[in-house]
Amino acid sequence: MKHIAVIPGDGIGVDVTREAVKVLNRAQDVYGFKLEMTHFDWSADKYLKEGVTLPEGALDMFRKEYDAIYVGAFGDPRVPDMKHAEDILLGMRFGLDLYINLRPIKLLDDGLTPLKNRGTKEIDFVIFRENTEGMYVKIGGIFKKDTPEEIAVQEDMNTRAGVERIIVAAFDYAKKNGHKRVTMADKSNVLRYGHDLWQRAFADIAKRYPDIEANTQFVDAVTMWMVLKPDQYDVIVTNNMFGDIITDLGAALQGGLGMASSGNIHPGQVSLFEPVHGSAPKYAGKNVTNPIGAILSAGLMLDYIGYPEAAKGVEAAVIQTIASGEVTRDLGGNLTTTAAGDAICEAMK
Repeated sequence: MKHIAVIPGDGIGVDVTREAVKVLNRAQDVYGFKLEMTHFDWSADKYLKEGVTLPEGALDMFRKEYDAIYVGAFGDPRVPDMKHAEDILLGMRFGLDLYINLRPIKLLDDGLTPLKNRGTKEIDFVIFRENTEGMYVKIGGIFKKDTPEEIAVQEDMNTRAGVERIIVAAFDYAKKNGHKRVTMADKSNVLRYGHDLWQRAFADIAKRYPDIEANTQFVDAVTMWMVLKPDQYDVIVTNNMFGDIITDLGAALQGGLGMASSGNIHPGQVSLFEPVHGSAPKYAGKNVTNPIGAILSAGLMLDYIGYPEAAKGVEAAVIQTIASGEVTRDLGGNLTTTAAGDAICEAMK
């Protein structure tokens, strides 16, 4: 039995998590394994009532008692500084050292991409985003705030150990899954210190994988080639900020944020899985949200915790419902969130 922590969060996170859990329950019946799912109400409502974000001892609890964490979405306009979302989500990412942000960019149906003359054969790659360093570590400050002389400094932190381990993870993934190429996206022509480190580390590590082609591209070129020639990519590895940007471009190639899944991973340790869309409060509870990204994230989690056959079954069921038009309005169908989840469960036989 595997133990899963489920944190629906806010807004449509509650709606899509309900469908993801439904699919996980169906997968247990079809593939014959057992999950124990424990729900945690760490929503904006709870924060506003009790001031609770990430409770003391939560990280140790996850390390000791859980195999994975499943998250819906965080964010509520009643919390304008996003404190509860930041404390919980970033607290888990940094506190559990989830240094891999894994984002599959996989088109599941030719009709979903906005690209002309591109289909499922051309759009199928994975992005490895470094998840614990870079521009997002809050190193910096503001001097003379709200004056004409104001100065804001934001530091970009890159450690040799942090850079090496995400690059190794990308090459290991490529080797394990039969991919032939790993591309690094950087901006070493301008960021001459931090990205010089990325360049040197990438060159050193690539030597350990002689059967895999290694190449580097500036990130602005990557954004262009993801649109013009996406089939050149197998695995892309990049830093925290660039990964944040190009993965959303990748989501657009798949059919939108509603289709995008992700994992925040530390291999061999408890890791976190979530759809990448926001909480979209105006749609909360209206039963109109596309649950596929959430369901595919649950599939990623199944693969990570040792049920690869079930993970493939989840994806196959999603593909079947898209092909039959059993989808929500954003994908051209007319199903509710609940009905779309039911259709995917029905397709899992």
